[in-house]
Amino acid sequence: MISLKGVNKHFGDYHALRNINLEIPARQVVVLLGPSGSGKSTLCRTINRLETIDEGEIRINGELLPEEGKELAKLRAEVGMVFQQFNLFSHMTILDNVTLAPMKVRGQSKEAARKRAMELLERVGIAQQAEKYPAQLSGGQQQRVAIARALAMDPKVMLFDEPTSALDPEMINEVLEVMDDLAREGMTMVCVTHEMGFARKAADRILFMADGEIVEDRTPEEFFTNPESDRAKDFLGKILGH
Repeated sequence: MISLKGVNKHFGDYHALRNINLEIPARQVVVLLGPSGSGKSTLCRTINRLETIDEGEIRINGELLPEEGKELAKLRAEVGMVFQQFNLFSHMTILDNVTLAPMKVRGQSKEAARKRAMELLERVGIAQQAEKYPAQLSGGQQQRVAIARALAMDPKVMLFDEPTSALDPEMINEVLEVMDDLAREGMTMVCVTHEMGFARKAADRILFMADGEIVEDRTPEEFFTNPESDRAKDFLGKILGH
């Protein structure tokens, strides 16, 4: 479903991604872990070309990721993305936030878009908030709207870039539960997160990154119980306190 070959990315002199080769089959949940500045978010953002790459190729479902224009917009519609910040339109109701892209990009009728939006808001547990505005919702609720909005495009892949890092602790679980449900339903997912419990429970694979490289690519069980590299051992020691 997602294929990266020989991907390199620089920010000036800084080599942010170093020769990344990665294959992610459909229905797999991949969690990217690693210290700050290791390239996790950059890697996540290259998959729908929010970050351009200097070398290599990226394919989604066999199709080469285009550089720009209509073809890129078309392929981007297959890749949902949820960020740290919710990026909702503050002047629009929750329902209108979720129906906007399906109507504009997919050409859905207002009726069809609203019906689907309400199903998705129900699924993420906030259907009763449909007529409210983002400012009237908690951070956790806004992030669940952002997930519903991404799902409204019926994407083949979902990318999550630290979706809980801006939330208060008591709101984190409500977002992770929605992500966990998606994982169980077979959505192909790439998640950058610091939530180790989620990584351990929901991931099929853990990719541990350091200095722009994938240092380990293992199952959660293998990674958490027996990390191979010193970098991973050091990282887990700091995070888990042992």
